[in-house]
Amino acid sequence: MSQEPKRGDFAKKKGEIILREHEFDGIQEFDQKLPNWWLFTFFAAIAFFVAYWFFYYATPWVKSPQKTINDQIIAIQEAKLAELAKTVASLNDSKLVHSWKDQVPAGEAIYVKNCLQCHAADLSAMKSDPISGKMVSAGGRPLTDHVWEHGGKPMQMFKLINEGTPPGKPGFNGAKMEAWGQKLSPVEIAQVISYIISKVPEDFKDIPPPEPEEKK
Repeated sequence: MSQEPKRGDFAKKKGEIILREHEFDGIQEFDQKLPNWWLFTFFAAIAFFVAYWFFYYATPWVKSPQKTINDQIIAIQEAKLAELAKTVASLNDSKLVHSWKDQVPAGEAIYVKNCLQCHAADLSAMKSDPISGKMVSAGGRPLTDHVWEHGGKPMQMFKLINEGTPPGKPGFNGAKMEAWGQKLSPVEIAQVISYIISKVPEDFKDIPPPEPEEKK
């Protein structure tokens, strides 16, 4: 014989079938005691959540995705600074003028990709207006007018490209050079400078070649 359900709030023992007192619009609700294995997994999941929450938020043992990304960004910045220091330590005006000539093609490719919009393909910082057909400013400073406001030595150019327009300076017609050191490596910046030097070699003719290194 089938067991008649009892009326009550909830089942108290295994196998007991309770027809709950609550009823709405003719709809009734049964209640039975859940199996122990199900209850075990349910409470274990709760315990796991509490423990995981504690270890994740209250201890340094588990890194959040944000902390992991921040650490990676810091590591990248430190690596870039170390590379910058290493590159700058090995460079000087003489080497950039005389020893980096073979880097001109690489510097031209970097210039075309990153600098052409503001300084133009011929370094004149002028472009043709599509409406009037007249030559107008591209926004950047001309690199062929032999005027180097922030210093015309190669290492001064390196500092300007790497760090951008010096603080407190208005820039050229209000347009400031961005800090390209955030996007280009020190080697790439040096390659761009070698390309610029190749276009206006007369501005750097007074820089003597580097002295030969002594053999150890």
